[in-house]
Amino acid sequence: MFTMMNLVQPATLDEAYELLIKSKNNTILGGCGYLKMGSKRISTGIELSKLNLNYIKEENGFVEIGAYASLRDLETSPVLNKYFNGVAAASVADLIGVQFRSIATAGASVFSKYGFSDPLTALLALDCEVELFKGGRMSLEEFLNRPYEKDILVRIFLKADDRKAVYKNFRNAACDYSILNVSVSKLDDEFRIVVGARPSTARIAKNASALISGKGLGSSMDEALIAEAAKLAQEELNFGTNMRGTKEYRENLCRVLVERAIKEVLSCK
Repeated sequence: MFTMMNLVQPATLDEAYELLIKSKNNTILGGCGYLKMGSKRISTGIELSKLNLNYIKEENGFVEIGAYASLRDLETSPVLNKYFNGVAAASVADLIGVQFRSIATAGASVFSKYGFSDPLTALLALDCEVELFKGGRMSLEEFLNRPYEKDILVRIFLKADDRKAVYKNFRNAACDYSILNVSVSKLDDEFRIVVGARPSTARIAKNASALISGKGLGSSMDEALIAEAAKLAQEELNFGTNMRGTKEYRENLCRVLVERAIKEVLSCK
């Protein structure tokens, strides 16, 4: 359980950022669903509910997600889920329960770079950008590769294109964290294969993605090429062991889930 000395609800992002950098123990609060699992001592908790960031809208060719939108909003938004075969909804549907998904925020799920994150894997498979208050706008992949800095994730942008995407995961129990999760997307003849909960943060399997991109895969699937791509994803990414599964188990799951996801995304209309 974390301890917190003060709680502040700033009226502007400038005020929130100034509070954040004032002390190393000051912390931005999302829904606190994961924060309460640790033992962090917080001097000032900065809660963003007054900044009008709990929205999902389509504008200028992007689906824009405010950082304070909940995971339940991702699941139910008609604006978001008319794109990408509803992959955002699929990625959060098994997360604990509706009550939890209604308090956990999209911004916290992305900014924290949780290794076990389901939505992060799905978002990385899309043409996704994030906007930080100080760091500015960048691709999600670039953000995930940057070292941690004190900042505020303000918005998430998804290119509203014709990309098809699917999400797969494997769990010990329905509401448990994923042992491994996979998302595969396809835009025209370009594929993106993403694997998360390895148990580290989601990453793009770039060699495997390149192998099947530009090959004209379609209804007449090339089974051998798909199997080769799944095996390559297994080989190029790093896996580890934790209480939910061993390194070797995750490697084998990766190959199976990636192969299934590629075949499923090929059948998307």
